[in-house]
Amino acid sequence: MGEVPGVSLKSLFAVAVAPLALLFSPIAFGQAAPAPAPAAQPRPADPALWMVRDADTTIYLFGTVHVLKPGLSWFDSAVKTAFDKSDTLVLELMDPEPAAMQSLLVKTALAPAGSKPVADQLPADKRDAYLKAMADIGVPPAAFDTLQPWVAGITLSVAGLPKLGYDPASGAEKVLTLAARDNGKPVIGLETAEQQLGYFSSMPPTLQLAFLGSVVDDYPKLGTELGKMVDQWAAGDPEALGATMNEGMRDTPELARILLTDRNARWAKWIEARLQKPGTVFLAVGAGHLAGADSVQAFLAKDQVKVERIRY
Repeated sequence: MGEVPGVSLKSLFAVAVAPLALLFSPIAFGQAAPAPAPAAQPRPADPALWMVRDADTTIYLFGTVHVLKPGLSWFDSAVKTAFDKSDTLVLELMDPEPAAMQSLLVKTALAPAGSKPVADQLPADKRDAYLKAMADIGVPPAAFDTLQPWVAGITLSVAGLPKLGYDPASGAEKVLTLAARDNGKPVIGLETAEQQLGYFSSMPPTLQLAFLGSVVDDYPKLGTELGKMVDQWAAGDPEALGATMNEGMRDTPELARILLTDRNARWAKWIEARLQKPGTVFLAVGAGHLAGADSVQAFLAKDQVKVERIRY
């Protein structure tokens, strides 16, 4: 099987379906939950924030990192002010109920009858690294024998994060959702779990295996790469963050179209339609969607919709 260039753990995790990916963990395969991360000293962060508005509507655009270490103080200053002014929180995805998620996994994740175990489908030069990575996260490779390769790829991309000090409960979407519920703000999703699962389950087997192989290659570098992205996000540098998150995606045009470009175009149209209704909205999506030549802002600009960066 030939490699598909640019299908990397960091780009898939950061800009594709990370909110959904966080629902995959060793716990789903009968493993023990990791110990909670120790308390950390507060660390200031000022991530980028934008605004789209007309006479009676304001929509804030906030780029998130889906999993963070505890103690990063980003939900304050202009971000908190914009959130407090908003009537509605809009996310990429609202977490499905566990029973619904299990049903969707059964529907989308099972491999065709007669498929080889995932490890046997990988190129020979990646099998040892795959088995080593699975042992590191405490998941038996046999757990994936009846599943499509993308499931192993997503699981491997997130299950090791708690060992590196990352806590899904500290992720931006989790914090925003809790704040919205505490303040009685409605929360809606731009996509459904079924849609997000479909991005992967509809991939041909060669692309799924290329994705998994790249996750295996990138696994030892996960902490370094994610730390770099978090630092760029915290510094409010969307240009650098976009370059880091999206590098390699353009080398695989079909993957970039499915996971990035087409979604950004749809979300821009959603924003344009929402401008026709009065009110104030806080829209939070993965930061990679708000950076680069195919960003949500770029699609809005094509339709003559002005986007302002809020400096603070």
